[in-house]
Amino acid sequence: MFAPDLANTVSGFDPARFDFLAEIEATHFWFVARNELIVGLLNKFFPAARRFLEIGCGNGAVLRAVDASRRWERIVGSELQPSGLAHARRRLPEHVEFVQMDARDIPAIDTFDLTGAFDVIEHIADDEAVLRGLRRATLRGGGIMVTVPQHPWLWSSADDQAHHERRYRRGELEEKFRRNGFEILFSSSFTTLLLPLMAASRFKDKRRLDEERVDREFAVNALVNKAFAVVLRAEVAATLAGMRWPVGGSRVVIGRAV
Repeated sequence: MFAPDLANTVSGFDPARFDFLAEIEATHFWFVARNELIVGLLNKFFPAARRFLEIGCGNGAVLRAVDASRRWERIVGSELQPSGLAHARRRLPEHVEFVQMDARDIPAIDTFDLTGAFDVIEHIADDEAVLRGLRRATLRGGGIMVTVPQHPWLWSSADDQAHHERRYRRGELEEKFRRNGFEILFSSSFTTLLLPLMAASRFKDKRRLDEERVDREFAVNALVNKAFAVVLRAEVAATLAGMRWPVGGSRVVIGRAV
């Protein structure tokens, strides 16, 4: 534990939410498709990487998918909240390492040839401190991948309840990459094909801040969940084949440490 004073505090994320997320991450269409996109892009851009650090690994859902994608020399998940790490430890094999730490103060220098943060830095006011730390932790020539929610006009009660600091403007994350030592290799929106439905849902309840309403966004009928998964998987396949999407609920940016 590198930041014990911040453990179990509501610092960018409510640790009580990990139990809820652990129940849905394996089957919810958005989490499933996002994992396929992350793994597909990492394999496409960094097939030779063997030492990986994920910042804000939460329950370990992404880390489990990444770990299964190849043989790693070292794979590490970090998280501020021990409650998330408890779920992650149960989900992943013993060779996966875990540390509790503040993403703004990463105690590693030139250690990993691939780093990632997946829907994490939008929770942190000083997101560029995280990017600076990731640059220090990443070997020159190594890779980084970050996903974030996109478009401030989509802001709703879901963002308030998730303790988001921002939704990113198009081009904002790319600018921050360049300022903090990375060149851009890839950038695209995600959740494009379902954006009209997402926007309609967000605008309908824009002024409602109750947690129950936010949880209902995840309580998708099984048939609807299956249909949405088919749509997003088709989007993922098109992205991996070279398609770039100008708008979408999320953005994924890949860079190289320079």
